[in-house]
Amino acid sequence: MRTLYHTPLSPYCRKIRILLREKELDFDLTQENIWDRRTEFFALNPAGEVPVLMEPDGEVISGGNAIMEYLEEAYRDNKRFIGSSIAERAEVRRLVDWFDRKFDYEVTQNILFEKIFKRLMHYGEPQSDAIRAGKKNILYHLDYIAHLTRDHRYLCGDTLTVADMAAASHFSALDYLGDVSWEHNAKAKEWYALMKSRPSLRAVLADRVSTFRPPEHYENPDF
Repeated sequence: MRTLYHTPLSPYCRKIRILLREKELDFDLTQENIWDRRTEFFALNPAGEVPVLMEPDGEVISGGNAIMEYLEEAYRDNKRFIGSSIAERAEVRRLVDWFDRKFDYEVTQNILFEKIFKRLMHYGEPQSDAIRAGKKNILYHLDYIAHLTRDHRYLCGDTLTVADMAAASHFSALDYLGDVSWEHNAKAKEWYALMKSRPSLRAVLADRVSTFRPPEHYENPDF
């Protein structure tokens, strides 16, 4: 069986879980607490990071974007989510990079890392200044979501792509903590409601992290 090593609130793992379900590929989940630094896991990925995908034939692929590209190339006969033209694929990859790098740096690391992963990794107390900065920065990104979906349903048009999956993965992890100000932009909220209605994301939203509970609206597509 195909196996994905993951950490529940990791946006990079969530992106791959959503993609696997959208491509209708069966897989098992194995939770990996990377802070345990297991020797067996380092044998799979010397970087000691998730996600890691092990294929049924034993092939191992590490890293969110590498796995994303692999799945799109290896399973061409399944639905494709990276664009149908060179220009579209370039735009999809640009937006994946936007959320996995820029958004992560400006928002996710300032909130999710400070509130959750610092505690799990025993890195000390969360920094309130960083959390405030993350909450301020997220407003700009909500406005950008609204801009991207001004004339269509999804970020790159009327078809779902991995750009939507990357964005929804970050927002869903932050929403688990109740730290997304959805009331700031109705259009961005509309896009996320559309994403929450997809079974692929709903499976991810069923996750629970010990000692942390999400707000009541977390799984509700209608908020």
